[in-house]
Amino acid sequence: MTKNIFIASAEPYTGKSVIAFGMINMLLAKTQKVGYFKPIIAQDDLSKKDEHVEAMLDYFSLPVKYADAFAFTRQDMLHEYQNSGDIINTIISKYKKLEDNYDFTVIEGSDFLGEGMAFEFESNALMAKNLGAPVLIVVSGKNKTASQLFKSAINIYRNFLLRDVQVLGVVANMVNPDEAERIKQALSNQLPAELLIAVIPIESGLQSPTMKEITAALDAEILFGADLMDNQVDNFVTGAMMLPNFLRHIKDNLLIVTPGDRGDIIIGSLQANLSANYPKIAGIVLTAGSLPDEPMIKLIEGLQTIIPIISVQKGTFETTTTIGSIHSKITIDNKKKIALAIELFEKYVDLKALDDKIITFSYEGITPHMFQYNLVKWAKSEKKHIVLPEGNDDRILKAVEKLITQDVVNITLLGDPVEIGTSIKRLGLNLDINAINIHNPAHSQQYDNYVESLYELRKNKNVNMEMARDMMTDVSYFGTMMVYKGDADGMVSGAVHTTQHTIRPALQFVKTKPGVSVVSSIFFMCLPERVAIFGDCAVNPNPTAQQLAEIAISSAESSAKFGIEPRIAMLSYSSGTSGEGEDVERVREATAIVKARHPELKIEGPIQYDAAVDPLVGQQKMPGSEVAGRASVLIFPDLNTGNNTYKAVQRETGALAIGPMLQGLNKPINDLSRGCTVDDIFNTVVITAIQCQDIK
Repeated sequence: MTKNIFIASAEPYTGKSVIAFGMINMLLAKTQKVGYFKPIIAQDDLSKKDEHVEAMLDYFSLPVKYADAFAFTRQDMLHEYQNSGDIINTIISKYKKLEDNYDFTVIEGSDFLGEGMAFEFESNALMAKNLGAPVLIVVSGKNKTASQLFKSAINIYRNFLLRDVQVLGVVANMVNPDEAERIKQALSNQLPAELLIAVIPIESGLQSPTMKEITAALDAEILFGADLMDNQVDNFVTGAMMLPNFLRHIKDNLLIVTPGDRGDIIIGSLQANLSANYPKIAGIVLTAGSLPDEPMIKLIEGLQTIIPIISVQKGTFETTTTIGSIHSKITIDNKKKIALAIELFEKYVDLKALDDKIITFSYEGITPHMFQYNLVKWAKSEKKHIVLPEGNDDRILKAVEKLITQDVVNITLLGDPVEIGTSIKRLGLNLDINAINIHNPAHSQQYDNYVESLYELRKNKNVNMEMARDMMTDVSYFGTMMVYKGDADGMVSGAVHTTQHTIRPALQFVKTKPGVSVVSSIFFMCLPERVAIFGDCAVNPNPTAQQLAEIAISSAESSAKFGIEPRIAMLSYSSGTSGEGEDVERVREATAIVKARHPELKIEGPIQYDAAVDPLVGQQKMPGSEVAGRASVLIFPDLNTGNNTYKAVQRETGALAIGPMLQGLNKPINDLSRGCTVDDIFNTVVITAIQCQDIK
C-alpha cells in the first residue's frame, strides 16, 4: 500500500483544494493518523499563515504543526532555482518527518500563480517523483469547451508520464453539468483503463466569493454589517440606472456596486432585501470614496436588518473589474464551503475505486535524492564506528565535519593528532577535535596488541615479528586491524592510497564470507531519474564465468539490501543468441550459473547496454524479457569495460557515483577513488555504516 498521494495540476484555479479536503475526509474514516503537506505555498508574507493550509489543518484537527506542513514559499522556490537539488533535499527531509508519524499523507502541489508556470510544473513532477507519490491530476473545465478540457487532461497526463511520474487518476473539476457525462466517457476511452476518472460539475457555492473576500480584494472600509461578511456573492450589478429599472436586475445573493451619493439605489436595495417578493441581497459597495449623507446614514442605522455596506476609493469600473477577477478560496472561517467541497468529492468520485487503487499501488523505482536521504537515515538508525586511515587529507576532514554535524557515525582518524588539529584550524572547520578519536598507529596503546595479532595471523606466510611491527605502522594495516579486532565497525580509505594498498590487508586476514570466493565491487549510479548498480568496476580485471556469476549474485544481494529491486543485465557486445565468441560465451555461461544457483533472480544475458536500459530497444531486441529495458543491476564483463563505462556515464550525465562498495568480505572495508570529492567520502562512509549493521 502506498503511504501518500500527490494532488497536482498544471494551471491555476483548478479547485484541487476540493480534492484535498475530500481525500483527507475519506482517509480519516479509515485511520486517525493522516498528514497533510504542501511543499510550496503562495504566501510571501510569513507573518500571516497560508489560508488554505490553515483551513486544512484546522477543519480536520490534524496534529501537524503549521511550520511542518510546508517547505518553501513560492518566492523562495523561484529565487532558489539554481539550487534545485538543495530544494528537493529540503522538501524530502521535511516530508519524511511527516511520513514517519502518519499512516498516510496527502501532498498538494503548488498553485501556478503568476510567472514561472513552466518551472512550477517541472518542480511538481520532480517533487512527486522524489517523494515516491502517485499523482492524482486535477484539470479545470471552467471557461473551457469539452474539446479544450479533453486536450488539456490528455496533455498533462502525458507530460507526467514523460517525466516517469506514475499517475493514479484524472479529475476534471468545474465542468459544465450538461457535458459532464460526455467528458467522462471521452476521458475513459482515451486514457488507460487502470486510471481513476472523475468529473465534478461546477458548483456556484464554491465559486462565489464572500463579502469578506471582496472587502479584502478591494481594500475596502466596512461601514455596516460587519457580522454578515460571510454572505456569499453569486452576482453583481452596477447601480447606475433609475430605481424601477434597477429593481428588475436583482438576483439571489446580489452585490450592488454604486456611488455613495445614489441614495435611491441604496434605500431601494435595503428595502428589496426586506421584501418577501425579492431575492436576498449580499451587500453594497460604495465607490469613488463617496459616502451617503448624514440623514441617510441615520436612516440605515435605525434599520433592524442591515446588509454589509463597504466603501472603496476606486471608481465603479475599476471596482467591478476587480470583483470580476476574484477567485474564491476555501478558508478556515467558511465551514459551509468546506462541507460542500467534501460533499461534491463524495458524490462524484468513486471512493471505493480510489481506495482500492491506493491499497494496491506500489511505486516503482527510487530517485537519487530519495536514495541518498534514505541512506543517511538508515545509517543514523544504528550508529556505527568507522575508521578513516587518511586523517591528514583535507577532503577527509571536510567530510568528517559533515558526518559529525549530522550525527551519522562515530569516527576514528589515523594520523598525527597535532597535524590533524592544525589542518582543522587551517581549513576553518567547525569540528570539535574531542568529538572524534585520533590515533597515530606507532604511538597507539593498541599498537603492540595489533602487532602480535598480525604476527599470529600471518606467521605461516613468512611474516616475522619485525615485519609485523613495520606493517602495523602502515595506516591501512592498522585501520584494517581495528575492524578485524572489533575496535571499529568498518573502514574507508583510498583518497590517497591505491585500491591495492587499501584492500590488501583485508584480503590477508579479514578474508571473504563463507561461500564467496571473489571480492568484487559495485557503484550506486545516481542517474538523473533513477538509481542503478554497476559492477564490477574496481577490483577484478578479467573475471571467469564463475567469478562473473558470483559478482552478479553479490550485486543482486546488495541491490535488494539497499531497496533497489534487482533486475540483472549481464552485459556483452551482443544480445541473446545473436553473437558468438569467447567473451560472449563467458557471459552466457555466467548467466546460466546464476539461473541454476538462484532461479528466483530476474536475469538476462548476454545483453547489450542499450537493450538493458532503454525500454524501446529492449522490447525490440528481447521482447517479453523481464529485464530488457528495465535493468537495475548491470554486470560488466571485465574491469576495463566497467571502469570506463561508469566514468563515462558519470561525466556525460552528471550522475553521482557512490562507491565503490566492496562485496564479499567478512567485514566492511571500502575503497575510495584518489579523485574523490568530499561528497564521495561522505556517501561511502554512509554505505559502509549500513553494511556494518549486518555484522553481529
